[in-house]
Amino acid sequence: MSILNLVKKITTRQSKRLGRGYGSGKGGHTSSRGQKGQRARTGSKVPLWFEGGSLPLSKRIPMWRGKGRFKSLISTAELTMSDLNKIELTDITLDSLKLNRIIDKRFKRAKVISKGKLNKKVNLKGIGVSESARKEIEALGGVIEN
Repeated sequence: MSILNLVKKITTRQSKRLGRGYGSGKGGHTSSRGQKGQRARTGSKVPLWFEGGSLPLSKRIPMWRGKGRFKSLISTAELTMSDLNKIELTDITLDSLKLNRIIDKRFKRAKVISKGKLNKKVNLKGIGVSESARKEIEALGGVIEN
């Protein structure tokens, strides 16, 4: 091994500056922009999503599966025990919940969860029930039919 490998550097070389003439060692005429085109011109700021004027992918994707794809997002309504207390009826169905405006008419299903306290006996028909809510309803003498 030579002693020259152990000598520390005392000079640094400047980095090549892009597009500052032929003498800079990097660039000159086109300086890495290619020859012609939108991105070769000065002041060109093309957004990342730009596709030459056609509708960008980010705007096309929502149309692929149709506009009805959001309907499944609000398929099940969540009911609490205090919601059941608001209804004066004892036999509760999905239609009676919609008529009393407890849930929105767009919901196709409903499920009762055990939040709050139930004060009366209720009979549920065609409404889903969680396990803890089922115990509380049946403890008050209520009936759950699927």
